Amino acid sequence: MHRSVSNETGNKTNNERLEFLGDSILGAVCATLLYQIYSEKSEGDLAKIKAVVVSEDILSVIAKGLKIDEMLLLGKGEELSGGRTKKAILADAMEALIGALYLDCGYKAAFDFVSRCILPEINKVTGADYHKDYKSLLQEYCQRQYRCYPEYIMVKRSGPEHDRTFLMEVRINETAYGTGTGHNKKSAEQEAAKAAWEKLNEDGSL
Repeated sequence: MHRSVSNETGNKTNNERLEFLGDSILGAVCATLLYQIYSEKSEGDLAKIKAVVVSEDILSVIAKGLKIDEMLLLGKGEELSGGRTKKAILADAMEALIGALYLDCGYKAAFDFVSRCILPEINKVTGADYHKDYKSLLQEYCQRQYRCYPEYIMVKRSGPEHDRTFLMEVRINETAYGTGTGHNKKSAEQEAAKAAWEKLNEDGSL
């Protein structure tokens, strides 16, 4: 089995090609499962569920559960900067593992493995009590679609110090997409991201 190797180690081979392959296998398995399970849902709904399930946030959690973080071979700098806890590195390693499993054992083994990993996540995402992290969803959409990050700007702060209310605005490529309020910046940003996500959904951008 291939081991995850950071580019920083100086090894001439790295996991980028395996990540590319694993990402495709992951997407195919997830799409197949969603198609089979949710016959009543539209293509758009299935695509939105899939985007969440194969996101960096969820893949990194799965990777930690499999203890992939303990098996990473990292360069000294990446090790010192906490590379084993970085979501991007863990998600990439998860994709590389899927790619390696496919090459070593075939599609059925890869399908079975991915199914075991992501079916619980699909159930969580489609559950009525699932709390969406709109900031993460919006950030991943912006990176994928525009190669940029959403920008959050504080429009207003009001109330006494012990009971502050923040009004935050989120912008994508300098265009305002939504605002949100909260008793701290984080919750206000989450509400702004939700407003932006819903606007993008209404516009048909998602």
